[in-house]
Amino acid sequence: MSGDLGRYLVTGSRVGLRPFTAEDAEEFTARAQESRELHVPWLYPPQTVDTYAAYSRPLIEDPAREGFLVYERDGGGIAGFVNINNIVRGAFLSGALGYGAFAHAAGRGLLTEALGLVLGHAFGPLGLHRLEANIQPGNTASRALVRRAGFRLEGFSPAMLFIGGAWRDHERWAITADRPGQARD
Repeated sequence: MSGDLGRYLVTGSRVGLRPFTAEDAEEFTARAQESRELHVPWLYPPQTVDTYAAYSRPLIEDPAREGFLVYERDGGGIAGFVNINNIVRGAFLSGALGYGAFAHAAGRGLLTEALGLVLGHAFGPLGLHRLEANIQPGNTASRALVRRAGFRLEGFSPAMLFIGGAWRDHERWAITADRPGQARD
Protein backbone atom coordinates (compact mmCIF):
# COMPACT_ATOMS: atom_id res chain seq x y z
CA MET A 1 0.00 0.00 0.00
CA SER A 2 1.38 3.38 -0.90
CA GLY A 3 0.50 4.88 2.50
CA ASP A 4 2.55 2.18 4.23
CA LEU A 5 5.84 3.28 2.66
CA GLY A 6 6.32 6.22 5.01
CA ARG A 7 4.88 4.52 8.08
CA TYR A 8 6.72 1.21 8.12
CA LEU A 9 10.33 0.19 7.79
CA VAL A 10 9.23 -2.97 5.99
CA THR A 11 5.89 -4.63 5.26
CA GLY A 12 4.53 -8.09 4.64
CA SER A 13 1.08 -9.10 3.49
CA ARG A 14 -0.52 -8.62 6.93
CA VAL A 15 2.01 -6.83 9.13
CA GLY A 16 4.32 -3.86 9.04
CA LEU A 17 7.37 -3.19 11.20
CA ARG A 18 8.38 0.15 12.53
CA PRO A 19 10.70 1.35 15.29
CA PHE A 20 9.51 1.95 18.83
CA THR A 21 8.55 5.53 19.71
CA ALA A 22 7.62 7.21 22.96
CA GLU A 23 4.13 7.81 21.52
CA ASP A 24 3.44 4.05 21.49
CA ALA A 25 3.53 3.78 25.30
CA GLU A 26 -0.20 3.79 26.02
CA GLU A 27 -1.19 1.27 23.36
CA PHE A 28 1.80 -1.00 24.03
CA THR A 29 1.23 -1.11 27.79
CA ALA A 30 -2.53 -1.66 27.39
CA ARG A 31 -1.77 -4.62 25.08
CA ALA A 32 0.80 -5.94 27.57
CA GLN A 33 -1.72 -5.74 30.42
CA GLU A 34 -4.33 -7.61 28.33
CA SER A 35 -1.72 -10.28 27.54
CA ARG A 36 -0.36 -11.02 31.00
CA GLU A 37 -1.79 -14.57 31.10
CA LEU A 38 -0.24 -15.32 27.71
CA HIS A 39 3.20 -14.00 28.66
CA VAL A 40 3.81 -15.15 32.23
CA PRO A 41 6.15 -16.90 33.08
CA TRP A 42 7.99 -16.50 29.76
CA LEU A 43 8.32 -12.73 29.55
CA TYR A 44 7.30 -9.56 31.32
CA PRO A 45 6.87 -6.67 28.88
CA PRO A 46 6.35 -3.22 30.41
CA GLN A 47 2.85 -2.54 31.69
CA THR A 48 3.10 1.12 32.67
CA VAL A 49 4.08 4.22 30.73
CA ASP A 50 7.14 4.68 32.98
CA THR A 51 8.39 1.11 32.54
CA TYR A 52 7.73 1.38 28.79
CA ALA A 53 9.93 4.50 28.67
CA ALA A 54 12.78 2.65 30.40
CA TYR A 55 12.30 -0.42 28.17
CA SER A 56 12.04 1.42 24.85
CA ARG A 57 14.75 4.07 25.39
CA PRO A 58 17.66 1.69 24.64
CA LEU A 59 15.77 0.28 21.64
CA ILE A 60 15.49 3.82 20.29
CA GLU A 61 18.92 5.19 21.25
CA ASP A 62 21.43 2.31 21.59
CA PRO A 63 23.14 1.27 18.32
CA ALA A 64 23.59 -2.24 19.79
CA ARG A 65 19.79 -2.73 19.71
CA GLU A 66 17.05 -2.62 17.10
CA GLY A 67 13.45 -2.67 18.26
CA PHE A 68 10.47 -3.29 15.98
CA LEU A 69 6.80 -2.91 16.76
CA VAL A 70 4.66 -5.32 14.77
CA TYR A 71 1.52 -3.64 13.44
CA GLU A 72 -1.45 -5.25 11.75
CA ARG A 73 -1.71 -3.46 8.43
CA ASP A 74 -5.51 -3.68 8.39
CA GLY A 75 -5.74 -1.25 11.31
CA GLY A 76 -5.53 -3.77 14.14
CA GLY A 77 -2.86 -1.81 15.99
CA ILE A 78 0.20 -3.21 17.73
CA ALA A 79 0.21 -7.00 17.43
CA GLY A 80 3.58 -7.60 19.09
CA PHE A 81 7.26 -6.76 19.03
CA VAL A 82 10.59 -8.20 17.90
CA ASN A 83 13.86 -6.82 19.25
CA ILE A 84 17.44 -7.52 18.27
CA ASN A 85 19.57 -7.01 21.38
CA ASN A 86 23.29 -7.22 22.08
CA ILE A 87 24.29 -6.56 18.49
CA VAL A 88 28.01 -7.18 18.09
CA ARG A 89 29.77 -6.03 14.94
CA GLY A 90 33.25 -6.97 13.72
CA ALA A 91 33.97 -10.66 13.25
CA PHE A 92 30.85 -11.73 15.17
CA LEU A 93 28.04 -9.84 13.35
CA SER A 94 25.46 -11.28 15.71
CA GLY A 95 22.47 -10.34 17.82
CA ALA A 96 20.02 -11.88 20.30
CA LEU A 97 16.28 -11.84 19.68
CA GLY A 98 13.51 -10.98 22.09
CA TYR A 99 9.89 -11.03 20.97
CA GLY A 100 6.29 -11.42 21.95
CA ALA A 101 2.81 -11.41 20.46
CA PHE A 102 -0.07 -9.73 22.23
CA ALA A 103 -3.10 -11.83 23.15
CA HIS A 104 -5.43 -10.47 20.46
CA ALA A 105 -2.86 -11.44 17.80
CA ALA A 106 -1.61 -14.75 19.21
CA GLY A 107 -2.02 -17.85 17.09
CA ARG A 108 -2.81 -15.93 13.89
CA GLY A 109 0.60 -16.15 12.22
CA LEU A 110 1.32 -12.45 12.56
CA LEU A 111 4.51 -12.90 14.59
CA THR A 112 5.68 -15.61 12.18
CA GLU A 113 5.36 -13.12 9.33
CA ALA A 114 7.01 -10.38 11.40
CA LEU A 115 9.95 -12.60 12.36
CA GLY A 116 10.54 -13.36 8.68
CA LEU A 117 10.62 -9.62 7.96
CA VAL A 118 13.07 -9.04 10.84
CA LEU A 119 15.34 -11.81 9.53
CA GLY A 120 15.36 -10.19 6.09
CA HIS A 121 16.23 -6.83 7.65
CA ALA A 122 18.88 -8.29 9.97
CA PHE A 123 20.61 -10.29 7.24
CA GLY A 124 20.11 -7.54 4.66
CA PRO A 125 20.43 -3.85 5.62
CA LEU A 126 21.80 -4.51 9.13
CA GLY A 127 24.48 -6.81 7.71
CA LEU A 128 24.31 -9.38 10.50
CA HIS A 129 25.44 -12.97 10.05
CA ARG A 130 23.79 -14.70 13.04
CA LEU A 131 20.74 -14.31 15.26
CA GLU A 132 20.14 -16.25 18.45
CA ALA A 133 16.92 -16.82 20.41
CA ASN A 134 17.13 -18.08 23.98
CA ILE A 135 13.90 -19.85 24.93
CA GLN A 136 12.68 -21.51 28.10
CA PRO A 137 12.19 -25.23 27.32
CA GLY A 138 8.50 -25.21 28.30
CA ASN A 139 7.62 -22.36 25.96
CA THR A 140 6.28 -24.52 23.14
CA ALA A 141 4.80 -21.61 21.16
CA SER A 142 8.14 -19.79 21.05
CA ARG A 143 10.03 -22.96 20.14
CA ALA A 144 7.57 -23.60 17.30
CA LEU A 145 7.93 -20.00 16.06
CA VAL A 146 11.71 -20.16 15.68
CA ARG A 147 11.57 -23.66 14.22
CA ARG A 148 9.15 -22.40 11.53
CA ALA A 149 11.58 -19.56 10.78
CA GLY A 150 14.45 -22.01 10.23
CA PHE A 151 16.35 -21.70 13.51
CA ARG A 152 18.28 -24.74 14.73
CA LEU A 153 18.66 -25.92 18.32
CA GLU A 154 22.27 -25.46 19.39
CA GLY A 155 22.32 -26.15 23.10
CA PHE A 156 21.01 -25.82 26.62
CA SER A 157 22.01 -23.26 29.24
CA PRO A 158 20.94 -23.94 32.83
CA ALA A 159 19.95 -20.92 34.95
CA MET A 160 20.78 -18.57 32.06
CA LEU A 161 18.46 -15.58 32.53
CA PHE A 162 16.79 -14.01 35.56
CA ILE A 163 13.10 -13.72 34.59
CA GLY A 164 10.11 -13.24 36.86
CA GLY A 165 12.17 -13.50 40.03
CA ALA A 166 13.99 -16.74 39.18
CA TRP A 167 16.96 -17.98 37.19
CA ARG A 168 15.49 -19.83 34.21
CA ASP A 169 16.96 -22.55 32.01
CA HIS A 170 17.03 -21.76 28.28
CA GLU A 171 17.57 -23.52 25.00
CA ARG A 172 19.79 -21.71 22.50
CA TRP A 173 18.31 -21.54 19.00
CA ALA A 174 20.16 -19.81 16.16
CA ILE A 175 20.03 -19.04 12.47
CA THR A 176 22.75 -17.70 10.19
CA ALA A 177 22.44 -15.63 7.05
CA ASP A 178 23.82 -18.46 4.91
CA ARG A 179 21.30 -21.03 6.24
CA PRO A 180 17.85 -19.41 6.39
CA GLY A 181 14.97 -21.84 6.34
CA GLN A 182 17.04 -24.89 7.31
CA ALA A 183 15.56 -25.93 10.65
CA ARG A 184 17.33 -28.68 12.57
CA ASP A 185 17.10 -29.96 16.09
